[in-house]
Amino acid sequence: MKIFRITILAVSVWVLSIGFSQSVLANGHDKPGADTYQLMNLFADVFERVKSDYVEERSDEEIVEAAISGMLSAMDPHSSFMNKSQYKDMQVNTRGAFGGLGIQVSMEKGFIKVISPIDDTPAFRAGVEAGDVIIKLDGVSVQGMTLNEAVDKMRGKVGSDIRLTVVREGNKEPFDITITRAVIKITAVRNRVEGNVGYVRITQFTEQTDTGLKKAMKSLSEKLGDNMQGVVLDLRNNPGGLLDQAINVSDAFLDKGEIVSTRSRKPEDTQRFNARPGDLAKGLPLVVLINGGSASASEIVAGALKDHRRAILMGTRTFGKGSVQTIIPLSGYGAMRLTTARYYTPSGRSIQGLGIDPDIVVEPSRIETLKKQRQRREADLRGALKNTDKKQPEEVKAGESQETTDPAKPVQDYQLLRALDLIRGVALLQGRGSAKAN
Repeated sequence: MKIFRITILAVSVWVLSIGFSQSVLANGHDKPGADTYQLMNLFADVFERVKSDYVEERSDEEIVEAAISGMLSAMDPHSSFMNKSQYKDMQVNTRGAFGGLGIQVSMEKGFIKVISPIDDTPAFRAGVEAGDVIIKLDGVSVQGMTLNEAVDKMRGKVGSDIRLTVVREGNKEPFDITITRAVIKITAVRNRVEGNVGYVRITQFTEQTDTGLKKAMKSLSEKLGDNMQGVVLDLRNNPGGLLDQAINVSDAFLDKGEIVSTRSRKPEDTQRFNARPGDLAKGLPLVVLINGGSASASEIVAGALKDHRRAILMGTRTFGKGSVQTIIPLSGYGAMRLTTARYYTPSGRSIQGLGIDPDIVVEPSRIETLKKQRQRREADLRGALKNTDKKQPEEVKAGESQETTDPAKPVQDYQLLRALDLIRGVALLQGRGSAKAN
């Protein structure tokens, strides 16, 4: 039986070698040399030894899948193999609904690094933060796991708990976070009105994002009309998603010019994507909020709007993922996610490993309301002259405070508060209305 197995394997390797040779020739490369066939034989030898001598019995499918997973994960943190089940889950994810914890992760130095938690998910509510490094899952070290294995372990029965052991910058010791699994339904785009400023939050670039953005801008326009002073586009903790959606979102605020280019190994495969006429914000001031959890597709949008000077970027430096992954289906065996290109901003800059710096750095801060102290004013002085002007503004009467922010509804998001202030300031200079905060 062993001889028969080796024979079958040798035939399989020979057929694979022929297929590889044909692929190489079709792509215009030289015919593989003797070294290539020797390496294929090496793979066959290792496969047979694992098959016969590994401490636990493994099927041929398990061994080959493990070999493919190892090959792809060794390339870079974003290339990976997906079996049938994982491929199906990935397709569901891009449509905006899946089960789990609600975090986007990558593999870094053998551990799981959180790119960002997704808004209004169990992980977000439990306090998981962008940049957290997960070292254990339910007490089991993640070292030695592939990214897909770790993700599979984090998923589970809805309502069940999982304990993450986390290392966080600024904390001396690892600590545990217990999260209850749930069905994750992503609302890709949210919007609301902040005074006379439109606020749009994009949580992820799924198939719904482009349509959601158009609906959000239409809703804001109907609510504010000509009183709209500008728009805040919030891309904080947005881990990215589909390239075409990033292009569409950028195009929504640009009238012309390049949005992004992708460049692979072959110069002839370079692609450039350009904006079409039409700006959903109609030229109004635009502020984009970014942070270390803004990655990939978020960085494409931020880079395009910054390079064209269409928006002011505010917050902190982005994640720095400047590569493009292509999903390649493998007939009957799932798919592989392969890094096939780097992307470049309109100015021709790659942000891989560097990220995008904001125009105005605003670190997240805690807002604390200070106890008000009554200050003496001119009108309080004995014998002060009375104001005889009958056209005093009603909201600014003698001796009254000019505080316009509602103390019952304090703005807790410091970065958002600064963005709103900036838009109101620009609107005031442009004569688009008062700078009154609401």
